[in-house]
Amino acid sequence: MTVTLTVPASGLRADQFLSQTLDQLTRSAAQRLLEEGRVFLDGKALKKNHRLQAGDQVQVHIPDPEPVADLQPQDIPLDVVYEDADVIVVNKPVGLVVHPAPGHPDGTLVNALLHHCGSSLSGINGSLRPGIVHRIDRDTSGLLIAAKNDAAHLSLTAQLQDHSLYRGYEAVVVGGFREDSGTISLPIARHPTERKKMAVNHYSGREAITHWQVLERFSGYTHLACRLETGRTHQIRVHLSAQGHPVLGDPVYGGVRKGFPELEGQCLHARTLSFRHPRSGEALTLECPLPPYFAAVLTRCRRIR
Repeated sequence: MTVTLTVPASGLRADQFLSQTLDQLTRSAAQRLLEEGRVFLDGKALKKNHRLQAGDQVQVHIPDPEPVADLQPQDIPLDVVYEDADVIVVNKPVGLVVHPAPGHPDGTLVNALLHHCGSSLSGINGSLRPGIVHRIDRDTSGLLIAAKNDAAHLSLTAQLQDHSLYRGYEAVVVGGFREDSGTISLPIARHPTERKKMAVNHYSGREAITHWQVLERFSGYTHLACRLETGRTHQIRVHLSAQGHPVLGDPVYGGVRKGFPELEGQCLHARTLSFRHPRSGEALTLECPLPPYFAAVLTRCRRIR
């Protein structure tokens, strides 16, 4: 499959442009496509460090899906919220890792999707992440969409890039807010010394924007709705922690846990997902209820305010 991408601004490296435009294509995967001679400008194969100009038309030859023989389908229960021939949306529980990674070779959402969908998953992200368009953290619950073919995958990643794919979260965070709503715009990059963490970085970070609104105030805690405009790793958790309001139960970014025995992970739930169907163009909005642990936290907070 070949796709044509338009460069929005001058100065971007070819590998940087690919990983940002096809948002869930990793930088290393983008570099691999370039090294394999699959990316062209004016009929010539691009080098990964080539600086592009605004308006350039870049052709990307997406290879056929890699075999997924190394991954075994596993009969892991899925809460399917929506499914058709192109996409599947599931309500992921706390504790389920999205795709295999060091320390989590199986028992992941990908293993469950392989059992449920068979071979009908997109291959753009390679053999370890078939179908995965975006991710949510292991200890975050809620809606996640996967693509069943490459055309659907490319459509959904384009919607992530132009911010038309809406992702609405709810969270309980530490502390109170004077305002009823606001926007956090702080660039995010890998933490300089702790490689499993992300951090606000004004020098090398990528643009990250989170909109928030107070849903309910408690004594020492606040129930928020959050909307992602961008989708950086750990974005909501990093942004709220940087503002002095870490997500309740988040051990990485400073959220307390003591006094909330019902917590199963950080108190963060991907509740709403809106997107254009990649085949029909129909606008779809899906929602899932708060999980029991989240509802129990709200009940406890209401008792102590």
